[in-house]
Amino acid sequence: MVDIQTSPIGGIALVTGGTSGIGLSFARALAGRGCDLILVARNAERLSVTAQELHRDYGVAVDTITADLATEAGMEAVAERLEDDENPVQVLISNAGHGIHTPLTTAEIGEHTSAVELMVNSVLVLGGRAGRAMRRRASGVIVNVGSVAGLIPLGGYSAIKAWVNTYSEALALELAGTGVQVTTLVPGWVRTEFHDRAGIGTGSIPNALWLDSTRLVNDCLADVDKGKVESIPSKRFWLICFFLRRLPRPLVRAVAGKLMSKRGRG
Repeated sequence: MVDIQTSPIGGIALVTGGTSGIGLSFARALAGRGCDLILVARNAERLSVTAQELHRDYGVAVDTITADLATEAGMEAVAERLEDDENPVQVLISNAGHGIHTPLTTAEIGEHTSAVELMVNSVLVLGGRAGRAMRRRASGVIVNVGSVAGLIPLGGYSAIKAWVNTYSEALALELAGTGVQVTTLVPGWVRTEFHDRAGIGTGSIPNALWLDSTRLVNDCLADVDKGKVESIPSKRFWLICFFLRRLPRPLVRAVAGKLMSKRGRG
């Protein structure tokens, strides 16, 4: 068991997408460790309610930033807070995101471009700004939420998460030895409202492949405590990642094709 007193996790933690799903589970787990919080999301009312609940339940300070990270203004508002050395953010959880159910060949690419802004550009901007600030202070933790989907070609979301997985690993290498730790969380299917919001059918996914977000986050933070660059929750998804990274690509594409054919079924 890792001694929380020696953990790099502490101080103020900023969580993007912190009012639901994996982000909310991170907020609760970090508050449980005594971290003060900054929650980032688009819905001001939901932010306020969540902040009040977390303060009531854990007794920590909870600030909020209402921002759409798919916009330059939203990114900048959060980036400026990450660079504040007088009241430093010690932990960044870069989690904000949503599913994509639009074909790559669509004539209306707005959903794809918005997703790239939210899950690529904002991750790049916030990771860079936080990384520089933390490097100046020689301490800090960045957790980027990637996905097992990034290892298999399942459309726009997979392409984006492939970028996040690779970017996060590269950022970890760039910041190695500076006192800043970067960990990539690579989850599989997690029981949240994520899929419903994206209109993605889940009826064909076996129950054994679903993960609990609380357990996933606790395991991730334990991996951060251990200094791991990558956190893959559960042995079953560790095995899935192991084989996806080693199987011949034609076989991986064949599996992806079968999964895509079932996507529209609930």
